[in-house]
Amino acid sequence: MRQTRTQGLENLRQEELVGILDTVTQESVRLGNELRDLERIRDRLASGADSEAAAVQVAQERADTLAILAGTKAATGPGITMTITDPDGQISSTILLDALEELRDAGAEVIQIGPVRVVASTYFTDVDGGISVSGTNVAPPYIFRAIGDAPTMAAAMEIPGGVGESVRGKGGEVTIAARDEVSITATYEPKTPQFARPAPTPSSSASS
Repeated sequence: MRQTRTQGLENLRQEELVGILDTVTQESVRLGNELRDLERIRDRLASGADSEAAAVQVAQERADTLAILAGTKAATGPGITMTITDPDGQISSTILLDALEELRDAGAEVIQIGPVRVVASTYFTDVDGGISVSGTNVAPPYIFRAIGDAPTMAAAMEIPGGVGESVRGKGGEVTIAARDEVSITATYEPKTPQFARPAPTPSSSASS
């Protein structure tokens, strides 16, 4: 998908190229902020001043972050609410999957579709009267809540040949509202692996 888009850049209008540049710039800023946060954490731990308390705080912050990314903890932050209507019953699971992928590519950090928290294993299937999201039937209109940079995510829905065009081609509409605070309340209950087990650490392997 990325290769196809890159090959077609010469066919985009100036405002579309500016939009892509803005997306790249936003991602660069985000990564820069993340790097500075990590450097501050490193400096706090290296200073030795109240290092035990700092280590506990860092561990808790890291655990909270991982819980949000894994979908096991509620989250809040700036972002968008996106509604996809389907008056003719023509919106397929493929279109919703495309919408999810575009949001992820645009830097969405946390996403909820209807009552379902999106995680790495989220899947879509077509069912009577709507679409099943990881086994939960969701009827139109399909409501996405996403935390991230609102302008970047909104622009991603209008990439030429993308989600916006696909939805309108099926008789639906895409409505996006930027919000200062989006609440993601749905959580994911991880399933215990039936077959997978943690791999031994390199030191364990070397000693065996």
